[in-house]
Amino acid sequence: MGLIIYIIGIVATIYAILDLVKKNISTPCKLLIIIVLLLTSWIGLIIYFLYAKDHVEEWCKQ
Repeated sequence: MGLIIYIIGIVATIYAILDLVKKNISTPCKLLIIIVLLLTSWIGLIIYFLYAKDHVEEWCKQ
C-alpha cells in the first residue's frame, strides 16, 4: 500500500511541475516553486492544486 501512495505522489509531483513549466512566468520563479513543491511533498501538492495553481501567474509577473 505504501508503494502505491509513493507512486501517486511522484506522478502528482511530475504533473504539477509540468503544469508549472507551461505557465508564462519567469524562470527563477518557476525554479523557486518547483523547489518548494519538492521540499514540502504532499502539503505542497495539496496547496498547489487547491489554491496556488490559479494564482501563480499573478504572483510571478514578468
